[in-house]
Amino acid sequence: MNREAIEERLERNQIPHDAVLAEKLEIYLRLLQEWNARMDLTATLEATEMADRHFIDSLAVLRTDRIFPGASLIDVGTGAGFPGMVLAMARPDLSVTLTDAQQKRLNFLEALQEAAEIRNVTLLHARAEDAGRDRKYREMFDFAAARAVAPLNVLAEYLLPFVKVGGCALGWKGPALEKELEAGRRAARLLGGRLELPEQYTVDGRDWEHTILPIRKVEKTPSAYPRKAGTPKAKPLGE
Repeated sequence: MNREAIEERLERNQIPHDAVLAEKLEIYLRLLQEWNARMDLTATLEATEMADRHFIDSLAVLRTDRIFPGASLIDVGTGAGFPGMVLAMARPDLSVTLTDAQQKRLNFLEALQEAAEIRNVTLLHARAEDAGRDRKYREMFDFAAARAVAPLNVLAEYLLPFVKVGGCALGWKGPALEKELEAGRRAARLLGGRLELPEQYTVDGRDWEHTILPIRKVEKTPSAYPRKAGTPKAKPLGE
């Protein structure tokens, strides 16, 4: 899939972008395919679906003005860089931290940084629970984001400790969201957050049911959270 085809997908999906984003995403797609042949980065193999599922899906939030200029954002459990690296490419004004527990994924992202000349990204090798207790990162970001990481009540414990009071956690969610809302709402309250209205969106030509769920940080997260690594998943809040 070349730059022109990627540009067309950006246009058809009404993604705001500058003149160089398609070029950077072309590099991203090429490296993703090359590295995916020797390590597990994505189960999606066809190039156009890969671009839609990972690039367009990540960029859908930019159809709104939610992420303000100059904001700081941490992508928790970034994997192959979705949504954080894609947002960093589209918005050079952002300061983006990508964190993952697997160093091999960060090795891929480091290679991508160099190849696409991305200057506004910091890589962090850490479990979400450990980094969320670290004073260097705790309540230091305007936004914390995650895509396809965990059920909403678990996700809230991963994300909200990173967010400043007044900031927002953003969860990219699929059709399971409706079943997760009540437990997610209770968990968010315990963590100093409040669920806002979900923002549903479409990807041109796809029948995917996708939603971005904002969780507003209304007060500081109690010091007991996040709990030690593995506990949020084993004993989810709000259930």
